Amino acid sequence: QVQLVESGGGSEQPGGSLRLSCAASGTIFRTYHMGWYRQPPGKQRELVATIMHNDDTNYVDSVKDRFTISRDYAKNAKNTVYLHMSSLKPEDTAVYYCNAKISQSPYDPLHDYWGQGTQVTVSS
Repeated sequence: QVQLVESGGGSEQPGGSLRLSCAASGTIFRTYHMGWYRQPPGKQRELVATIMHNDDTNYVDSVKDRFTISRDYAKNAKNTVYLHMSSLKPEDTAVYYCNAKISQSPYDPLHDYWGQGTQVTVSS
């Protein structure tokens, strides 16, 4: 089994910063792609940012130049992905979900895994 555990959400004022973390654990052969999605109140889940195995990144237009996604490849990092959010706006308020495409052995295809979600609230 694979688990994604998120941390770092909370409340912040407009213009502030927060950093989200997501650590993947369990039986992992390869982590191909990790990313962050968010679901604002009353809206559908949307992609925020992704980072590929070769460190290529992709961002939704609304967060470009404000959010940065990164991965920690250190031996004991357990496939950790971060989302550094700065210049926060009220419209960034949402539940943020970590996502990873992981194979558990050389013979398994990639599967999607999701974290439990962490609330980010931006309000004055």
